[in-house]
Amino acid sequence: MANRLNAGALSASRSLPLSAIAWRNRLIALLYGVIFLGLVTAALTVQWPLTGRYNLAPGDVAPADIRAPRYIAYISASLTEEARRQAERRVAEVVEPQPRARINQVQRARELLASIEALRLNGALTDQQKLEALRSVPDGSLPDEAWQRILALDDESWARVKDQVPVALNTMMLAEIREGQLAAAQRRIPAYLDLVEEHEVQAASALVQLLLRPTMVVNAERTAALRQEARNAVLPQTVSYEANEVIVRQGDIVTQQHVEALEALGLNEPQWDRWQLVRGLAIGLVMGVAMGLYFLRYAPAMLGQPRRLALLLALLAGFLALAVLMVPNHTVLPYVFPMAALTMLVAPLLGISLALLVLGLFGVIVAFLAGGDAAVVAYALLGALVGAFVLGRADRTSSFVRAGAAVALTNVALVTALHLGQDSVDLTGYLQLMAAAVVNGGLAASIALIGFYLLGAIFDIATPLRLMELARPNHPLLQDLIMKAPGTYHHSLLVSNLGEQAAEAIGADAFLTRVGAYYHDVGKITRPYFFVENRLEGVSPHDQLDPWSSAQIIISHVRDGLELARRYRLPHRIRDFIAEHQGTGLVRYFYHEAQKLAGPNGVDEKDFRYPGPRPQSKETAILMLADSCESAVRGEHPETRQAVEAVVNRVVNQKLMEGELADSDLTLRELETVRQVLVRALQGLHHPRVKYPEGVGQPAPTAAAAAAVNGQQGSAQPAERPRVSPSEPTDADVPSS
Repeated sequence: MANRLNAGALSASRSLPLSAIAWRNRLIALLYGVIFLGLVTAALTVQWPLTGRYNLAPGDVAPADIRAPRYIAYISASLTEEARRQAERRVAEVVEPQPRARINQVQRARELLASIEALRLNGALTDQQKLEALRSVPDGSLPDEAWQRILALDDESWARVKDQVPVALNTMMLAEIREGQLAAAQRRIPAYLDLVEEHEVQAASALVQLLLRPTMVVNAERTAALRQEARNAVLPQTVSYEANEVIVRQGDIVTQQHVEALEALGLNEPQWDRWQLVRGLAIGLVMGVAMGLYFLRYAPAMLGQPRRLALLLALLAGFLALAVLMVPNHTVLPYVFPMAALTMLVAPLLGISLALLVLGLFGVIVAFLAGGDAAVVAYALLGALVGAFVLGRADRTSSFVRAGAAVALTNVALVTALHLGQDSVDLTGYLQLMAAAVVNGGLAASIALIGFYLLGAIFDIATPLRLMELARPNHPLLQDLIMKAPGTYHHSLLVSNLGEQAAEAIGADAFLTRVGAYYHDVGKITRPYFFVENRLEGVSPHDQLDPWSSAQIIISHVRDGLELARRYRLPHRIRDFIAEHQGTGLVRYFYHEAQKLAGPNGVDEKDFRYPGPRPQSKETAILMLADSCESAVRGEHPETRQAVEAVVNRVVNQKLMEGELADSDLTLRELETVRQVLVRALQGLHHPRVKYPEGVGQPAPTAAAAAAVNGQQGSAQPAERPRVSPSEPTDADVPSS
């Protein structure tokens, strides 16, 4: 059944040992693998334009309106930190009173005043020495001008200052003074002094300021503990965006909150992320290894067909680019991405098994690009799978319409099952997804149909649609065959029927065999009358030629056919039928004639053999057998069914013994099936006819018919095909009996 799903792909996947593949083709396959790895890595790593990804930082200007491609709820680190800082600021500092501070400082004030008194009364010291002693006061230092002002006071002024300093200090420290309030308290010192003279106020204020200390001290550990408790009590701040909600508008200044939202949605990424590169490279390697194992184990022959590998790479690259543009960071576009078109192209062009492999690999890519969105992945995979199965052989345009409709219906069902009733999708969003599902089916069918025509022509693949065009009798080359070599055309029709039935019986590509049979003898157009089926009567042109020349004319119809095939741009698979339908067979009639003329000198057999190659596929091998058997039966005209079977058996055995079928992959069981089909079909075509007595079973002849009969030589004979005389070449395809 695989052949029914594939118009020619089986010939690419037939069994072939890896050692039989040329090193050049192996290197080409390896090169394609490296290119595929690079494409996958680049697609999953690089920030491509138009993909909806940005590289923004706080303070940048938004280049466009940026919307959320899907619903998202995330924890904002910046908002959470801001809320915790506010909670921390709301906790006041824990301050504790210092009851001994006032007493200690008042006592220290009395000691300092006593020291200053002693220095004032010490007449042995100079003013400079007294100043030096005051500079070393442990409570702190005053500017030299302040000390000098204190030393310069007269005794009465000093007495008043000495009395006021402890009193003012004690009064002020009875009040609550915190560390942050000390400067303000120092500015209020003059108000607590009962002094009139300015120089006395300045001296007393300087001394009180030197000794004034806070009476309330902050407990740093307790304060930090309370503030940490306040921070811990703040819950993480959650931010949510609905699908299509604007995150930041064009021209606005980007904030940290905007950056967080973009990063949570995967819209903001750095220009170079080595871990992103590692992830993309790892996925590409795994996919490349999986595809390589598939080719080595199940389709090694395809490694030797660079054209098909190039087609596969082109398809993968094209749909990879579409996936990068449509899947990531969008809400509706992933549901429009026509992944079904990929499988609808790979399945008929390269084989359904390879299409399933490609489907699995692209499922991984879609999952990566969609951020692991299971709904998008399931939607893409199932729709593509249904499209490939419904399309089948893609032998009619209507097949693409059916496949597109099936994809659309599948998509609608999946959208309903995956999204309807969810809180994150409103009615408008659901209708948008439904519209995208329908568009997806139409887009997939359109891309597949257009790609089927274009890729078949570009990569020289005989697609069913292209074969249908070639099968029409109005094709220019078939028109030439009909006009210039009608007997050959009739022979080709008979062979096409035989080949189609045989191919159908063994599961080969029957339609390809039929179309190949139409064109296998087109080379006879060049010299049609050198082939007996195109001559009704008259002298054979071979009577004027030697056997060597006649053999070369017969053999040249293969070369002439290939030239016409290239001129009319026939697919490579059709050209195979022209080149291989005779294999390396011998033109036996002229070979034997040449042997009669050459005598003891002998004849070089190479001069009478076709250039080949031997049939390389089941389809061309079937054509060889059908062509040879039809020609033999037509030339020998056996009278009985047993005689027909004997002719077919002789031809099949001869081709088998000569090794003409060795490269075709036909098994003995399949060969026997082909033989039976050919015998049955040829018996129907060349069955014996009953000879009616004159006037029995026939209408009475008209006067014109009677005149025509009377004008012929001899008496009237039954309408029977005349036999070809042994002295005349029957056909290049006819083995001699």
